[in-house]
Amino acid sequence: MLGTDFRTGSPVWLDLGSPDLDRTAAFYGAVFGWHFVSAGPDTGGYGFFQQDGATVAAAGRLTEESAEPAWVTYFRTDGIRATVDAVTSAGGAVRVAPITMGEASMAQLTDPQGAEFAVIQSGTGLQRASQDNTLVWVELHVPDPEAALAFYHRLFGWRAAEMSAPGMTYRVLSIADGDQQEGAFGGVAPLQEGQEARWVPYFAVSDADATAGAVRDNGGTVLMPPSDIPDVGRVAWLTDPAGAVFAVLKPNPRQAAQ
Repeated sequence: MLGTDFRTGSPVWLDLGSPDLDRTAAFYGAVFGWHFVSAGPDTGGYGFFQQDGATVAAAGRLTEESAEPAWVTYFRTDGIRATVDAVTSAGGAVRVAPITMGEASMAQLTDPQGAEFAVIQSGTGLQRASQDNTLVWVELHVPDPEAALAFYHRLFGWRAAEMSAPGMTYRVLSIADGDQQEGAFGGVAPLQEGQEARWVPYFAVSDADATAGAVRDNGGTVLMPPSDIPDVGRVAWLTDPAGAVFAVLKPNPRQAAQ
């Protein structure tokens, strides 16, 4: 599961593009108990979702008319220029060229199959993960998982291990160094009909059914109702009121202990 000992290739940041920050803050406050804190008057409304004072995600206003509300996962890189060059040479795209903010440099990218992600070169990141109502897993859904594995291995050196899952072969992703199981942070799944290629953030919850109910009660949508996944836990796919997709996971006790 995810931690906050960030190394190359680790998911280190997560933010949401929203058309209505007030409504977004109210929704995630009701669903996860998060408190939205502005990053300051010069940030265009960007701010941090906090849990007991610890930053667990962020959000900002959508700035492009064609942009859709979505969660974006940021991965750590030790060489942002080289990473951006590797993306473009492999057929991916640069949505936001590298920019520097304080001690951090970031860029927003799209992989060759259309999944959006971002990279950041910095020693900072989320302050809490893999606890209730915080990020616990990130999952890539693409038409060609093998091609995706090759692409991201070139960027970050990620390792992958196959795991049987209902109706598919699932690949568990790990960072390049250290114990492979301890370094696991996400997975790759084949795209299902009607879906878009995307990275989906999973938030840990103590009760997936209650969380799905809170999403419905506060204007969101349940895309996939809570269901049990063997050896994983209870999972639901959801959207916020603006349509941004996310998932929740109540890990089974054995997984949570690993």
